[in-house]
Parts: sequence; C-alpha cells; structure tokens
Amino acid sequence: MVDSQDYVERVYAGVLGKIIGVYLGRPFEGWTHQKIQAELGDIWYYVHERLKVPLVVADDDLSGTFTFVRALADHGFQRSISAEQIGRTWLNYIVENRSILWWGGFGNSTEHTAFLRLKSGVPAPQSGSIAMNGKVVAEQIGAQIFIDGWALVAPGDPALAAELAGKAGAVSHDGEAVYAAQLLAAMEAQAFVEGRIDQLLETGLSHVPSGALINRLVNDLRDWSAKDGDWRLTRERIEKVYGYDKFGGNCHVIPNHAIIILSLLYSENSFHRALMIANTSGWDTDCNSGNVGCLMGIKNGLAGIDDGPDFRSPAADRLYLSTADGGRCITDAVRETYEICRVAGGLKTVEAIQVPKQGARFHFDLPGALQGFEPETAAGNSSAGTLRNVPGHSKHGRRSLAWEFHHLAKGNAARVSTPTFIPLDAKGHSHYALMASPALFPGQLVRTRLEADPANSRAVQVSPFVAFYDGQDQLTRRSGPILTIHPGESNETEWLIDELDGAPIARFGFELTSGSCAEGTLYLDYVDWKGAPSTTFRRPAMNDGSMWRRAWINACDHMGTRWPAAFHLSQGQGTGLFIQGGRDWKDYVVQATITPVLAKSFGLAARVQGLRRYYALMVGPGQRLQLTRSFDTTKVLAEHPFEWQWERPCKIGLEVTDAGLIGWVNDEQVFRFQDVDSPLTEGGVAFVCEEGLVTSDELEVRSTEGR
Repeated sequence: MVDSQDYVERVYAGVLGKIIGVYLGRPFEGWTHQKIQAELGDIWYYVHERLKVPLVVADDDLSGTFTFVRALADHGFQRSISAEQIGRTWLNYIVENRSILWWGGFGNSTEHTAFLRLKSGVPAPQSGSIAMNGKVVAEQIGAQIFIDGWALVAPGDPALAAELAGKAGAVSHDGEAVYAAQLLAAMEAQAFVEGRIDQLLETGLSHVPSGALINRLVNDLRDWSAKDGDWRLTRERIEKVYGYDKFGGNCHVIPNHAIIILSLLYSENSFHRALMIANTSGWDTDCNSGNVGCLMGIKNGLAGIDDGPDFRSPAADRLYLSTADGGRCITDAVRETYEICRVAGGLKTVEAIQVPKQGARFHFDLPGALQGFEPETAAGNSSAGTLRNVPGHSKHGRRSLAWEFHHLAKGNAARVSTPTFIPLDAKGHSHYALMASPALFPGQLVRTRLEADPANSRAVQVSPFVAFYDGQDQLTRRSGPILTIHPGESNETEWLIDELDGAPIARFGFELTSGSCAEGTLYLDYVDWKGAPSTTFRRPAMNDGSMWRRAWINACDHMGTRWPAAFHLSQGQGTGLFIQGGRDWKDYVVQATITPVLAKSFGLAARVQGLRRYYALMVGPGQRLQLTRSFDTTKVLAEHPFEWQWERPCKIGLEVTDAGLIGWVNDEQVFRFQDVDSPLTEGGVAFVCEEGLVTSDELEVRSTEGR
C-alpha cells in the first residue's frame, strides 16, 4: 500500500488539479485554437475576469466526477461493483432536467440519453451501449470527463482503476469513449507511484485493446511529438487527422483525448505548462484541462501546483456539487479529498484514514488549504488582511489558518468567511443549475478554536458571525459572542445559532472588532458543527426574494411561487421530493401540517440520501397510512387504516433515533418500528408528493441527539 500521508496529499493535489483545470478552461469551453490565440493568447492563468464571468460556478465536469464515485460507498465498498449499481447511483443523485448533466435532449446529449434509458428501466450497461444509442452518441466525451474519482481511490492499482472506470463509463458510453476513460484512469492510478509520462502511457495502453482507435491515436501522438518537438506543430497534425470534422456529434472523445495526450507529452513535467497546452489548444477546454490537471496533480503533488502562478488562492478550495444530496452541494477540495480517502479505506486500497481534529468540518490540516475562507473588505477599512495556511497553532492537528490583519483603525472591522450556501456571485452564471441546501442552520451548535499570535501588541477581540439572505436576497449579518484573546493564548468556544425566521445562512465567518490591536495574527484552528438542527423552515416575513426557496432541492415538477402557502408542490407523474438538510443529520423529529389539494399519496421523508433512499410516512391510496423504506426499491415496513380526503389538512410527524422509527398523524402515534441493520442511518428531510398537489406553511425539525 502507498504511504497514508503521501496518499492524502496526492489525492488533494489531484482534486485541486481537477478543480483548477475546470475553472481555467470553462470560460472559453468549445472555442477553437485559432479563436483562443486571437482573443486570449496562450492560457497561462485564469481569464474569467477578462470574460466577465465568476471563477467558481456549477459544472458537470466536477459534479459528475465527485458524485458518481459515491456509488462505491453507497453499495458497500465492493470492488466488484457493477455498471447497473452505478446506474442506480445516477438515478438517486441526479434531479432530472436540473442537476449534474448537460440536458441537451435525447440523442443529442449522451448523458441525457443514458439517463432517460435508465429512467425507463433499461439497466446499465445497456443504457449507454452502441446497440441502443448508436456509435456517434455513445462515443462522445463524457465517460472520460468523469473518470478521476475511480483512479483516486485506486492508488498504484491501474487495473482496478481501469475496471471501475470501464463500468462507470458504460452507464452512458461505449466503444472508444470507454477505452479513453480506462486509459486515463489507469494512468492516474499509476501516477501515485510513477512519475514518467512515457511509462504512464505504457500503463494506460496496456488496458486498451490493441486494435482500438485510442491505441492508434496515442502512438501517433508519440511519433509526431518525437519528430516535431513543437506542440503547435503536433496540434496541427491532430486537427488534420483527428479533428472535430472527422467525427460526429457535439463533442467526440477522439479529438479531445488527442489534446490530453498532446498536453502530457509536451508538459516538460510541469503542471502549469500541461494546463497551458490543454487550454490553448481549444475544443472542450474545461474537460480536457480537468483531466490533465488531475493527472499532473497526482504525479507532481502539491509542490508541482505551487511551482508557478498562484492558482490556489483565487479558488480557495471552493467546489459546488449540484445533486439531490443538498447538504453536500456547497463543499471544498479538502472535504472531497477526505471523502475519497474514506472510500479508498473502504475498498482497502489504503489503510483507514481519519479526518483530522476529531472530524472537524473545517480543519485546514492540509498544506495550503483555505476551505473556502476568504477575507472580506469592510466599509471604511482598506484591508481585511490576508489568509495563509501555516504549520502549528493547533490543539489536535498539524496546521492552522493564519489571519494576518493590517491597519485596523479604531471604529473599523475586518472579516473572513466561507460559503455555507449559494453565494451571491454564483446565483445565475452557469447553464448548469446550482442546487443546494445550506450546510449550516439555526439551532445548530458551532464549535471553534482560535489562537492569538504571541507577537500581537495587545488582545484581539473577535466574534463569529453568520450572513443570511434577507427578504430581498441581500446578505445580513448576525454576530455571536465577542471573544477576547490575549497574545499567545487560545479560545475554544461554542455558539448556538438563533432562529432567523426561515432565512437561509449563506456564510460563516469571524469579525475583528474595533477594540482589537491595529495589526497582528489570529490563527483559526478548526470550525465544526454536527447533527440535525432544531429549527422551523418557513417563508420569511416580507419576503420578495427567491433564495429561501432555492435553499431546498426541488425534485418536484413544480414549486409554486405566487400562492399563499409557503410550500406549493405539484408532481405530474411518479413521486416528487422537496429536500432539505444533509448527511450529518442523524437523530431528529420532522413534522409538518400538509394539505393534499389533489394527490395520489403524500407525506414526509426522513434520512433522505437522494431521490431513491429515505424513510417516509405516507398517507396513501386505499385510505391507508404507510411507513416505508426506499433503498433503490421501496418496502412497506408497516401500514394502518387511515381515512383522509383532499383539502383536509393532516399533521404528520416522523421521529428517527438510532434504529427506531415513530410515526404519528394528527398528534396520534400510529407506528413504532425498529429497522435493525438498516443502511439509512443519516440524511435530510423532504416533503413527498405522488401525482398531485400538496401545500404546507412550515416544516419543523427538532434534534434528538443526546436525548
């Protein structure tokens, strides 16, 4: 097995490389080489500001990569996981027409086509096969885009990486598209232990049929690069022999795979040069750049990323994963790194690796990690300071986040914060919808540890704060207790966040007040919160904004916005969910009064882990009340006669504590059930509506942990 600490840092470098590559190439995705050269020149750094778009946005390349690999954890860490099981993972996490994929239409978007096959009951790998979808559709680029996660969990085991990537790719693709995915996955897995590009290519080719076009392409590129010695000349050969005009569809894998190989062959072992070539060459720039960035990140490590322009600070580890698992949508490179390590530990490809600092949400324990924290320049203050990840100043870990503040004049303030929900600059700048629940809620207890530098001239006064969306979707702050930390001393504190009248929390951070010294350093050791909140979700008073609605994962056909009820949910066919919360919720009570205006069945769900995994208390057909468990398929755990009718409100409640489930209607307990050994041990809540319309004014969640 590979060394654990080296593995963690190489995974982190691979995740960062993927993120940086996607953010670098996305603003000019689909441009030709000629247009890039004419308008942007060689791409050595981010160009988002020149093109007036945000740097960090929702993107299928990232959402798919870090979501589909969850199939391994969701199916018991089986190395023998099947394509059919990975296809079920698609159906659990993808919200149709809204999340993860390019929804370009049947026969036009390969992934959309495969999703519709899966939805109609066609299992993988038939869902992505040439036999069902035709050669052109099946050989587009998507299988290659999403392979990185399968390689990251198989360090030094290219055969396993290629096998997993092949099964995952076959959910939506076939033929050369799957071969390309397997070749890259094998290379990335081997990059944990091998640094020579030629040897990595040999490893990749050993997992591709000798007669495959991908095999011929790689060997052509190796011959051409040896003769040309100039990446631009070799790129011209690619355009003549393997260009877009030679293949059908929107974004064929062959031309783009050629660009990836070109970038690696001419990289001169440089992360930065490889990304420059991948992006300057054109076509599907963010996809190609993401794969190249991940491979070079694994191979060269964090030092390779840091050896050049600062790609890391602007991104600050930030990452959005738009899925039905809303609590994991606003995430960061560090959290996803340790999730990949958890999966690798489950597969036993590495020894079990624990999240540092007793599992803290923000622990900053990897070199350079910012985990989304950024300085905020406050009114009247010329600088909010700078943030650096540094060794030491931690009670249980290795590193901390140093906040160096400067010129803090009396009467001014400085802040640093990290997003916990959709930021203002990410509300509408991507054609991929950003679906997310907040990560932090009223009624949760936040724990932090801060330390003041011994060299500070006097005590630091600092307060934790949250920023939430008001009725006009503008951010309003609420502060916690003022902490006074003397030079060389530390402070561990807890803050229970008050109710905010239904407003979603968008950021968490710290504010230095005017009582602090003019300049100095404060170290952030960790920030953490766990478990379900105790709060009520409702429409905020005097609300003209939309962010409180967007704080739910809308997997219903329609969410009415101009009706008296706060929640006005309509589902045309099948079952729709309106989801809140995340996987850190374990034991709690959820209750709401629901009016079925017109419905086949309706109810509340708990421990929601996507669209097909949850408990539910359902008022349904045949005048029955049912307690159900959905886990890819639905099982009725208990049922009871119950008379109900349209337009009559029902107060429904469901408690989940350990293996116990208690359900009640109109304050009368109906079910008490023990579901021993159930895999549903955690997850959020949801309104559930089957073929109809339901309304409600509020939903209450109350934590029972520690009770």
